[in-house]
Amino acid sequence: MNAPALRIRDLADRRVAVWGYGREGHAALAALRTRLPQLTPTLLCTETEADAAHAAEPALTVLTGAPDADTLAAFEIVIKSPGISAWRPEIAAAAARGTRFTSGTALWFAERAEARVVAVTGTKGKSTTSALLAHLARSLGVRTALAGNIGMPLLELLDADAALWVIELSSFQTGDAAAPELGVITCLYEEHLDWHGSRERYVSDKLRLAATARSLLVNAGQPELLRLTATHPRRHLFADAGGWHADDAAIRRGAEPVWPLRDLPLPGRHNALNACAALAALDLLGFDARAATAALAHFRALPHRLQRLGERDGLHWINDSIATTPQATLAALDSLADRAVTVIVGGHERGLDWSAFVERCRTAPPQAVICQGANGPRIAAALDAAGIGARSERVADLAAAVAAARTLTPQGGVVLLSPGAPSFDQFRDYAERGRAFAALAGFAAGAITGIAGLGIA
Repeated sequence: MNAPALRIRDLADRRVAVWGYGREGHAALAALRTRLPQLTPTLLCTETEADAAHAAEPALTVLTGAPDADTLAAFEIVIKSPGISAWRPEIAAAAARGTRFTSGTALWFAERAEARVVAVTGTKGKSTTSALLAHLARSLGVRTALAGNIGMPLLELLDADAALWVIELSSFQTGDAAAPELGVITCLYEEHLDWHGSRERYVSDKLRLAATARSLLVNAGQPELLRLTATHPRRHLFADAGGWHADDAAIRRGAEPVWPLRDLPLPGRHNALNACAALAALDLLGFDARAATAALAHFRALPHRLQRLGERDGLHWINDSIATTPQATLAALDSLADRAVTVIVGGHERGLDWSAFVERCRTAPPQAVICQGANGPRIAAALDAAGIGARSERVADLAAAVAAARTLTPQGGVVLLSPGAPSFDQFRDYAERGRAFAALAGFAAGAITGIAGLGIA
């Protein structure tokens, strides 16, 4: 039998550590200070983070470096940041010795069991779908929270009130969601294999949301996802002809055209499907989804997601730095199928399969493919092996890629950053990479702001 979920009050008088000092770690420490002011937790973090932690909280006990099993086992409870893999052997060893691991997400769900929650996950599209759903619900006058992996830790809103909570969950967090009213899975491809250890474990972790959600909404266009969720007793579909779906002209509910695609301020079929997922979720929650469609016209696209930066030197520049899988890059290219596109790919090497991208370049080649970063040589070699290497160029890094794109792209063409890989071979995260791309292209990187609508409105 599983142990009951930990609440913050259960941490009183216990040996507690907070592992990680990013935004999730900050939120956990703040929640402990508010709810358990007498508790003296220990922070486990890097040396760089320790300097900031000591400056902010001089009395805080801080241990630096990667903790081993003995260090972790010295604590009764460890609140772990989501970026730290739950599959690390030292975690398993400490757990076997009695340490309990939890997270800010799990603590929030335990504290707010009464909240009306829609939890959204998926390899791609989860942020846009979450933001769309919150935007549409707010257009109907519903006080809605938008939080989670999208950029606001749930513990930052621990004592806030909302009629509806739209919570984005990464594959690192799906197991921490306790019985949301509705779970939404936008799509399922391989990703984050370094965190999960294998594709099978990634899929299993992602589908933990399906195991806990009281109702489930999934993409009908994905046969494997349909197979894996077939036994859910209250499963519903989007991208299905009988419900919310999109054709070449419109978003439809069944046979009825509801919103013309030309008026959707998000490019690409994948974004039309994200809108369908959000509208289908509204329907399942009992709201008037048709009435909410008018608000689609006013939705502001999220940064780094097919973000049109503008024109410089006769070229159009698009920042899709969030694309960290080859499938995301394919979706970006499909949204620009009628343009002369130079695409910049490559980044941190995770061993993902690029064969579908290579086939797309063979059958519908872009203007040029610039391969950069740690896995750039492997992508270029795959293009060479397929006999289409003449359209590709290898460079060392993003700066060299942008310089090459200026010479390879014809006037009026598009330079698309859609790497299909994570950023941390060169950058801290995809946002830093996107800002660097904007600056290299000649735009004010500071103008790329965060995601609008986070929190409660």
